[in-house]
Amino acid sequence: MTKTRSKAAEPLKDARTGIGLRAPHTEQILAERPPSGFLEAHSENYFRTGGIPFEQLMKIREIYPLSLHGVGLSLGAAEGVSGEHLEKLAALVRHAEPVLVSEHISWSTSDNRSVPDLLPLPMTAEALKVICDNVQKAQDKLKRAILVENPSSYLAFADKEMSEPAFIAEIIKRTGCGLLLDVNNIHVSAHNLGFDPLAYLDAIPSGITGEIHLAGYHVNTVGDREIFVDAHNHAVYDAVWDLYRAALQRLGDIPTLIEWDSDLPPLGKLVDEAKKADTIRAEARQGKSSARVA
Repeated sequence: MTKTRSKAAEPLKDARTGIGLRAPHTEQILAERPPSGFLEAHSENYFRTGGIPFEQLMKIREIYPLSLHGVGLSLGAAEGVSGEHLEKLAALVRHAEPVLVSEHISWSTSDNRSVPDLLPLPMTAEALKVICDNVQKAQDKLKRAILVENPSSYLAFADKEMSEPAFIAEIIKRTGCGLLLDVNNIHVSAHNLGFDPLAYLDAIPSGITGEIHLAGYHVNTVGDREIFVDAHNHAVYDAVWDLYRAALQRLGDIPTLIEWDSDLPPLGKLVDEAKKADTIRAEARQGKSSARVA
């Protein structure tokens, strides 16, 4: 397995910002072919070979570069990843030939039961070994390096042994995978747990990030506190745009995707969000954004 993680971004190096592929927009995308650097599909939605969704995906991959983003592999599961799930993902990868494949630094299965959430891991040596073993198993099966996405968190673990950026960097060092840096997740976790998001960015090693995600969050009031929930149901907030500028300044220009999963807007709104990201990327390349970040 190669250790040159930065090459994960090469197929999309100069591409426009992408958008998430969601079923209500698929026919319109095929008919109108809106400007987008790439489309990103949730892997599990296309595990069934054949049928209308799968055939639409095969048509889309002929028009746009395609990325597959999984939500159900449960890389942090202590009992290991599901062989059946991994077989289905490998079959989809063979058919779709995506430029990127990504999953989450999280767990969502235990004792053959699944939960409808992406639960964060304790940042411990034990959890690190578990997820590294699972990432390596997935990469061996897929015959390619994957990207792993930083989590969103709502509570802090009492037994943390290392910082989240250090945990992520060690996963990548041990397995040769890359990082999918979700800027919205950093903002959400920083608010909920009370850490400095810029310090988090400063701790991310250069050359490991293959993709950036941008999304909106939901504000949930609990007592006298506001909890940010990674709901992907809103336009990107100004604070997340500012953090994105900071990420580009620190890490360089990286392929970027707009995520929007529920309360979907018209397709044109997603394209407009992607255009905004492209404007910020262009400003960062020209050195114009440095005055807006600390």
